[in-house]
Amino acid sequence: MKALRYFAPAIIWIILILVVCTLPGNDIPSNSFLDKIHFDKFVHFGLFGGIVLFLSLGIYKQKKYISPRTLVLLVIVAAGYGLAIEFIQKYWAIGRSFDMYDVVADTLGAIAGVWVFKIVRYWFFTDKK
Repeated sequence: MKALRYFAPAIIWIILILVVCTLPGNDIPSNSFLDKIHFDKFVHFGLFGGIVLFLSLGIYKQKKYISPRTLVLLVIVAAGYGLAIEFIQKYWAIGRSFDMYDVVADTLGAIAGVWVFKIVRYWFFTDKK
C-alpha cells in the first residue's frame, strides 16, 4: 500500500487519458486552425510522455534507481496503451476512429518522456555541488 503513493500520479494520469480519449467525437470541440496544425498530435505526444514520466518518477522515488531496461519497457507499455486506446476508439467510442498517426505521436511522446524524466531527475533528485 505504501508503494501506491509513488504511483498515484501515474494511475490518475492513465485513467484521465482513458476518459479523455474515449469521449464521444461530437463532445470534442473543433477548431479549423488547430485541425490544420494537427494540434491533437501534440496532445497525444504530451499525454503519453506523461505516462512514462510519472511511472519513471514513481519507480525512481521508490527504489532510488531505474535501469535503462525498465525505461525501455515503460516506453513499450505506454506505446502499447496508445495502440489499445486507438482500438477502443475504433470499436467502442462513439464518433471516434483509429488513427495510426496518433499511435506514432503516442510512441514519440513516450520516448520523449524518458528524456524529460532524465532532465527532471538531474534537476531535482541529484546532488549538484
